[in-house]
Amino acid sequence: MSRTRNQEPPRKKDLAAEAFAEGMRLVRANRALAAIGFSTCRQEDCEEAPDDGLVRVDSDGVLHVHPKRRADPVEWAWAVAHSALHLGFGHVTAATGLRAQPDRFDIAARCVVVNRFLLGFPIGRTPADLPMSYPDGDEEQLAARWRRDGIPPMYERCGTAGGEPDQLLVPWDSWLGGRPPDWQLAFAHALTRTVATAMDMAGGRRDSMRGGLTPLQPWERALSWFVSSYPLLGGIAAGITIVADAELARAHGISVAAVDAGAAEIYINPLRQLDDEEWRFVLAHEMLHAALRHGDRCGARDPYLFNVACDYVINAWLVEMQVGTMPEGLLYDQELKDLSAEEVYDRIATDLRRVRRLATLRGKGVGDILGGPLGSPRDYVDLDEFYRRGLGNGLDLHQQQSRGFLPGGLVEEIRALNHPPLPWDAQLARWFDEFVPRPEPVRTYARPARRQAATPDIPRAGRYFPPEEIARCTFGVVLDTSGSMDRTLLGKALGAIASYAEARDVPAARVVFCDAAPHDAGFLPVTDIAGRVRVHGRGGTILQPGVDLLHRAEDFPPGAPILIITDGWCDVLRVRREHAYLIPQGSSLPFTARGPVFRVR
Repeated sequence: MSRTRNQEPPRKKDLAAEAFAEGMRLVRANRALAAIGFSTCRQEDCEEAPDDGLVRVDSDGVLHVHPKRRADPVEWAWAVAHSALHLGFGHVTAATGLRAQPDRFDIAARCVVVNRFLLGFPIGRTPADLPMSYPDGDEEQLAARWRRDGIPPMYERCGTAGGEPDQLLVPWDSWLGGRPPDWQLAFAHALTRTVATAMDMAGGRRDSMRGGLTPLQPWERALSWFVSSYPLLGGIAAGITIVADAELARAHGISVAAVDAGAAEIYINPLRQLDDEEWRFVLAHEMLHAALRHGDRCGARDPYLFNVACDYVINAWLVEMQVGTMPEGLLYDQELKDLSAEEVYDRIATDLRRVRRLATLRGKGVGDILGGPLGSPRDYVDLDEFYRRGLGNGLDLHQQQSRGFLPGGLVEEIRALNHPPLPWDAQLARWFDEFVPRPEPVRTYARPARRQAATPDIPRAGRYFPPEEIARCTFGVVLDTSGSMDRTLLGKALGAIASYAEARDVPAARVVFCDAAPHDAGFLPVTDIAGRVRVHGRGGTILQPGVDLLHRAEDFPPGAPILIITDGWCDVLRVRREHAYLIPQGSSLPFTARGPVFRVR
């Protein structure tokens, strides 16, 4: 059949254009790169397009693309991402007036920095002819080094324009109006939002990166703001879980919010209508309750009154720091400013009738610091370390970035929390200083000392330790030598015991080995205890007979203390003299210890 006159021949597919369009789609799917706001030029008469490459970027934010070059979509995506990152990294900034073009050292250094970033932020596919490792240093350091030593051949052509420069500085067109765009700031903000969204996903606060399809709730936006924009509480916010359950809030009488520090959970009432600024205030309030361990600091005080006192202190701090907006009805008194929670408690405890009518974020007459999680039990982390590290690092970042003034009382409390507790070996040393007596030497002329050369005619008293003094200065060691004992624990514990005892001139210690039965080793030199230990590995551990053996021993001083080294898998002990326990970190005793417990790390 012959073709009619009016029928046009089918258009030939532009494979190059289709591949480029698919590559652009891959780039636009990345939020951080899409926020840069670049444009593309793929005209055949474009004078800025590279002759032997794919893309060249100019300081007006235009990516000049080779109109006929063919490449896979993933190669186009990598080339476009490379050029867009030149804008995001500030390599080609917009400015008015004549521009001096970067030299080949700057060009190579900037391309190396971009390629190094793309190795950990993959977009598309890296060309096979490019290296997969790059030197450390920023653009200025690399450029200065290569001006001195020359550019290594493998890094000389790492751009997207072949052998030509892939960066072009042009004068900003002032007729466009307004100020030149800041692509670097836009990219930084977008990258921060992307990281915050990823942390929300990791923390279970979001199920998808598609924010347009699943918009965040106001309390989720408030929590993400702390992670991305408020370093003081960002570390705490990253590890806090928000439980927004209306039925749970109704069942436990939560009007707005409450917190359980042990579970690292904030329980909120999703039916309360608060804006983003008010939710920021509420979440910061609860995070400070948890991080400053107000529930543990209550002591013998009335829990509700101490909760109210802490509310007055925290709300005054947040108002002073201008974190969000305080919702109506919260506890705030200008006269109580700059007082500690304990001082506020002493003041409000004199008017109980008025205080009982006050409301916390949980409601009237109840505190918003919970004593336990609302829900099924879970596995938790070391919260003391978590809150201490989060607040300490957040304070350092807040001050380094000059994010504003902080109340002096808050800084003092964070600094106090940030001092870590003494390690177990330092605590053990203090225990030795307190309970293990040190032999005191006696001076006597019956044992003359060496005479000084300057005064050889003057006799001097000698120094020695009487036997009764040596016998008094000792201690007992009850060692769990069953098969469950960790040899690392034994080595650390015995090494520390030997070091401190030798430093205090304690000559010997009474040692009892225990597994299924006690084995009395008698008095051993402290430096030889570790060499005598043998893990027998027989059945369960019974330590009480070993303790009783020391109680009944006539040659063991009645005032000498006892150190008990065990992994916790033992019987219930009753020790009738001063004693202490050495157990592994993370273990516990099957009874309430009356003496100090040193946890060996």
